[in-house]
Amino acid sequence: MSAGHPDGPDHVGWPAEVAARYRAAGHWRGQTFGSLLTSLAAAYGPRTAVVGETEDGLARWTYADLDERAHRLAAGLAGRGIGAGDRVLVQLPNRPEFVSVIFALWRLGAWPVFTLPAHRRTELRHFAERAEAKAIVTVGEHERHDHAATAREVADDVASVREVLVVGSPEFAELSRTEPREFPDPDPEGVAFLQLSGGSTGLSKLIPRTHDDYLYSVRESARICALRPESVYLAALPVAHNYPLSSPGVLGALHAGATTVLAPRPDPDVAFRLIESERVTISAVVPPLAAAWVQAAGRTERDLSSLEVLLVGGAKCARELAERIGPALGCRLQQVFGMAEGLVCYTRLDDPDDLVLGTQGRPISLDDEIRIVDPDDPNAASTDEVAPGETGALLTRGPYTIRGYYRAAAHNATAFTPDGFYRTGDLVRRHPSGHLEVVGRAKEQINRAGEKVSAEEVENHLMAHPDVLDAAVVGVPDEYLGERTCAYVVPTDGAEPSEAQLRRFVRERGVAAFKVPDLVVVVDSFPVTGVGKTSKRELRAALAAHARNR
Repeated sequence: MSAGHPDGPDHVGWPAEVAARYRAAGHWRGQTFGSLLTSLAAAYGPRTAVVGETEDGLARWTYADLDERAHRLAAGLAGRGIGAGDRVLVQLPNRPEFVSVIFALWRLGAWPVFTLPAHRRTELRHFAERAEAKAIVTVGEHERHDHAATAREVADDVASVREVLVVGSPEFAELSRTEPREFPDPDPEGVAFLQLSGGSTGLSKLIPRTHDDYLYSVRESARICALRPESVYLAALPVAHNYPLSSPGVLGALHAGATTVLAPRPDPDVAFRLIESERVTISAVVPPLAAAWVQAAGRTERDLSSLEVLLVGGAKCARELAERIGPALGCRLQQVFGMAEGLVCYTRLDDPDDLVLGTQGRPISLDDEIRIVDPDDPNAASTDEVAPGETGALLTRGPYTIRGYYRAAAHNATAFTPDGFYRTGDLVRRHPSGHLEVVGRAKEQINRAGEKVSAEEVENHLMAHPDVLDAAVVGVPDEYLGERTCAYVVPTDGAEPSEAQLRRFVRERGVAAFKVPDLVVVVDSFPVTGVGKTSKRELRAALAAHARNR
């Protein structure tokens, strides 16, 4: 690890006295992900752990299978020079190898860096450079994109990347047959992996999560969601996301001895087929997908009667949609609100309907500290709380909420208070029950179908076009997506760029498809504030109002 990285400390941990308190409370149990899988294989060996599509068709791996595959692959990766502390970008779709790869890396003490199948060259290069990644694990052709080719382009650009390993290739199959051996267990309080922030300013930050803190969140999520060995969890969303990974997600299902079914796509046709054939009992979706499932449920001939619980999160679920989910799908709605940086809230399965329909839940831990402060003061301290019941900016700290981003000292100075509270950027209202109702976002970030789009990042891509003088990207309400992106562009003198040209230009810069503006509007100029300056915040507000009225 490069402690001397120019952007500051690699990992900002919890103060020693706080860590001791979390250990004493039983939150942190000194268990690693590798040792967890060993214990699961011993307890649930012949039970089905993972179901999903591979090159050879539908695979069903038992807990014993998964443990052996992770052992063998760990040995194979070690033979390729990957070891403790090495960072490895993992870009895999929903397939069983995702699970064996991450547990193999954890067995080695290496750190997975969770990227998404939607990411392209620009994002992957940024993550590889920031993490000083040693390898990339990906697939070949998937959803009409050659991920292996993109990974090799990144390897050519980033000196630290020495290996590109392609799941499904003969080379990867050979690694997976390596004779297994044991490796030293890493420090459970040490970093286990790096996740991606939503990225409200520029490209995503890296979030360091430890074995101890993340496993606490996984255990509590599995308990709150009542997972048991008989449960069948459908991972409909991309599993590298924090939400389908751990809330309760794939890891929560494994912790409970349950079965995870990996859906190659989340659309109703695929999801409903798997719910019927695998007798799925619980799944998790974002609000736009919930709306699609609700609509499709009225005309499907699939048997959805096994579905007991549907979690909805990733963005606020409107009450109008929440009220339709139970009657349409014949299951219990459970709202979830959280962030990859830590805090997770759930409505409880025995909560009264009004709280389930109208709030996004309460924190999983009694040691989750919540402060709701003046939303107009970006530097508000954790002591500057608004009156009970009023809307404010959410601050939080606790046993599974990070104290700092990875190699981001300058950003950490503003993202965290001096006493360690994380400034989430969410505007919330707290009910007397402790449940939080999400009102909106304080940060300039667009939530497009659960994917977080940094307005600043997209603006920078647009302004790289020779015909663009300035750009402002805003979020516009959308019935299906929640928000869609609308880019306002001021052209250079004499230029007349078209919407199609600009959208293609952004796409060809190698960004995720969800970041390409849904709409592009060319305007002569931007309005200025009363003092003659262009304030991006006020500009976006004015343009968003204009877009809504178009």
